[in-house]
Amino acid sequence: MNDARTPYLEIARECNVSGATVHLRIQKLERLGIINGSRLIADYRKLGLGISAYLGIHMEKADQYDEMFSKLRAIPEVVECYLTTGNYGIFLKVFCRDTTHLRELLLDKVQKIPNVNRTETFISLQQVFDREPDLNSVLDLNLTGEPAKQD
Repeated sequence: MNDARTPYLEIARECNVSGATVHLRIQKLERLGIINGSRLIADYRKLGLGISAYLGIHMEKADQYDEMFSKLRAIPEVVECYLTTGNYGIFLKVFCRDTTHLRELLLDKVQKIPNVNRTETFISLQQVFDREPDLNSVLDLNLTGEPAKQD
């Protein structure tokens, strides 16, 4: 999980198993939907997308999520979309070139979607870290990978 580019043989050496075993286990995890691929992580600021922002969407009606998701998926600046509880029905992560681009995204794209009542925008000043959960700690796993027995 720390580096998707790690060769299977290197993982096999660390786990004292064969490369074929690692390959088969990775395939099984993919089939089970536990692993959903790997990805390259780009520095979008260096590519010209200097604004990372989060948008909370207040909806007029709560029964039109599928249509909203379809319209939001068609907006290229939207990279993450969540159905949420709390103040917002939908929460988005977007990347834009600058604040002018963000304003255009808000006024010309997101706020023109039917059922969007209003939005609230949070501009990220700095991403401090981005990590996967430490499964051993969060799930209280023992060395076998199975959840620890509760007393």
